[in-house]
This record gives sequence, structure tokens and C-alpha cells, in this order.
Amino acid sequence: MFRYLYKDLLRWQASQDRKPLVLFGARQVGKTWLLKDFGQREYKNLAYVSFDRDEAACQLMITEKNAKNLLRGLSAITGIDIVPGETLVVLDEVQDCPIALTRMKALNEDAPEYHVAACGSLLGIALHEGISYPVGMVHELYLHPMTFGEFLLANGKEKLEEILTRCDWGIINSISSEYIDLLRQYYYVGGMPAAVKAYVDGKGLNEVRNLQKLILNDYDRDFSKHAPAQVVPRIRMVWQNIVSQLVKENKKFIFGAMKKGARASEFELAIQWLIDAGIVYKVKRVTSVKMPLKFYEDNDAFKLFILDVGLMGAMADVPASQIMVSDNIFKEYKGAFTEAYVESQLATTGIPVYFHTVEKSRIELDFVVQLNDNVYPVEVKAEENVKAKSMKVFIGNHPELKGIRLSMKNHENQSWIENIPLFAFRDYLKQRACTR
Repeated sequence: MFRYLYKDLLRWQASQDRKPLVLFGARQVGKTWLLKDFGQREYKNLAYVSFDRDEAACQLMITEKNAKNLLRGLSAITGIDIVPGETLVVLDEVQDCPIALTRMKALNEDAPEYHVAACGSLLGIALHEGISYPVGMVHELYLHPMTFGEFLLANGKEKLEEILTRCDWGIINSISSEYIDLLRQYYYVGGMPAAVKAYVDGKGLNEVRNLQKLILNDYDRDFSKHAPAQVVPRIRMVWQNIVSQLVKENKKFIFGAMKKGARASEFELAIQWLIDAGIVYKVKRVTSVKMPLKFYEDNDAFKLFILDVGLMGAMADVPASQIMVSDNIFKEYKGAFTEAYVESQLATTGIPVYFHTVEKSRIELDFVVQLNDNVYPVEVKAEENVKAKSMKVFIGNHPELKGIRLSMKNHENQSWIENIPLFAFRDYLKQRACTR
């Protein structure tokens, strides 16, 4: 299955000032598969080490600080000749041998001609446990669940994906029903590679849901295995409340909804653990829709989203019929699934994203994004009915801004707002972000 990040790996491989690579990402998003596939396709040899299974490799990292000796030892352990430019060295499950991250500094300074990549499911957690991270000495990439575009490619819809990347609105509008049907499928399957592969291979919706449940169980086991014991109950409480909080009219995360009298200070570590593990996205509120948005962050108000809309459906036990057959997934749940889908795609773009509420009013902007030198209020509508007062009133009070509406309607560009089909918005934003 093709991943967009493959192009970034090719650029890293060809870079004249290449540094060791660190690939971040949550468990089960396909990091190991991607690096192995890349190594097998683009190099003569692949030297692969997994620290959760190879104690000798971790011991080597602990005792050996010299870069050339490290590589010589890895060659002996893997049985692969490690040759500059011909061999990709992959160090997997680095969270089980965090000193390996520290050794990246020596590899960068003393053996830059070698191609070394590291990855792990809980690197974000490891970095908050006193590990000496080689800041500025590594090249970082982040792998998310598969996007809707990658889902199209996995299903053999290359032409449809190409049309989306070009933002060819005339063609997109004419075949929107086909995209909507595929988006409905994506809402159920999501972007976890194992679930996508099972679906593409025709193993059925029940198998897809079983795989999603297994992934969720893996996450739950991680809570007990890797998080501080005293924080685990609060991690589970936050994790299990995300779906119900997103179904509220006001999707801002409310601590009191989990436990009567709950305070933010009780759950700060739990929320940060979930964010560091890569399985939760945090979208902060901004107090003003102005450049740069970061200046106006409100750290006390935020929304939490699960990293994948398919996993969200599995957590909520939404039947396949509600997503694949009826229109309920678009009309019900107060747009929770649609906002979760939107955030999961936004997270892959690197575009700064927030939300905004107007004080002493009911006006709320679902998202606010910063593209180049402009900010755009974003309204998310789960269906074709796009009647809503918030955006109209907000733009009326801020005529210098232009809104973006994401909905099931066809593309339409008006003076005050541009309507982008939900299935096309990621490509639209990426294109706008690249326009100077």
C-alpha cells in the first residue's frame, strides 16, 4: 500500500546533508512496514533490528559509543554487510532501548555517509522520561493513519485520487456521488493499515471491526505497561470519555463530564500521555482569529480527538449499517464523526489548526487554520444542509476574512465563503499551503 510519506523518505535518501532519520507515529500506523518496504525497494540491503526482541543489539547501544564500531556490531548481529548508500539500517522499537536515540548523535557526526532510520510506537513517551535526545542531529518524520487519498489508492482508485490532488472541481463535482460512497467506506474502515488491508482483501466488515478492536486492546495494554501506575486510571477515564464528549453540542473537553468535581490538574498528565503516544490529537482554542494564531492560544480550552475515525466507530460500537448503508453517520451524532474525520486529515498536513468561540455568544468556529500569511475560519457540516448562522455572522463581523465550509455539497466559491467537499479538503488545503 502506497503511503504519501514514501516521497519524503526518497527526499531524505537523496539529501546531500542527510542525517539519521527518526520516524514517529502511534502504534499500528505502519512505521515498521513502511521502512522495511522502503529499504527493500530502494537499497541493495536492509539491516533490520528490533530492540524488543534483540537484547544483544540494545546491549551494543549501551556499551558502544563509537559510530563505526556500532555499525560493525549491527552488521554482525543482522548478518548484513552495512555499506554506505547501499544498506538501510532500521532500528525498530527504540522505546525499548532509548539509548539508541542518543547514539544518533555519534552516527550523524562520525558516520554521516551511512543511512540509518529509527522508529518506535511510543517514542513520544520515551522522550519525556529523561532520554538525551539529539536535537538538531536527526531528521524527523511523522506517520499518521492512512488518509482518505491513501485509502483511495489502496482500493485501486488511482484516477480518483489524482483528480483530488489536482483539485479539478469540474470533474470532482460531476462524480461527487462516487467520492461520497468511498468516504462512507472510509468512515467505517478508517486509516489503520491492517484494517484497510483486510477491507481491500475482501475479508469483510466484521473482520475489519475485529482488527480495530484488537488495536484498541493494544492501546489499552500500553496504558498498563508503559504509563505510571498512578496515572493509568485517569488515562483510561480520558480515553473512554472522548467519544461521548465529541457528541455534545459543545465539543470542548469538559473535565466535570468524566467525574463530578474533576479538575484539569488531575488529568494533565493523563492527557499528555495520550498525546505523546500519538493516539489523541489536541486542538486548542484561540481567543482571536488573527495572525499568528499561536499568539492567541488558550491552553485551558481544547478539544480531544481520536487519531482515526475507524477506531472511533469501533470504540462507539456503531454498526456497519449505520455507516455503510444509512445516512445516519452524516446526520446524527451531532457531526462528531465528521469533525473527527476532518481533524484526522488535518493532522497529516502540518497546518496549524485551532477552534474559536466568541465570548458571550453562541458563535463557534469548528476549526481555524493558518495558511501562509492568512487565517481561515472553517465550518464543518456533516451533510448537504449547510444552513448555520455562526459562520455568516462571524464573517459579517470580520469582512477582512474569508470562510471555508466543508460539507457534502459540491465545490462553490462565493465572495465570503468557499465550499469544499469533505472528501477533497485535505488536497485543497495542501495546495493552498504550497501557494505563495
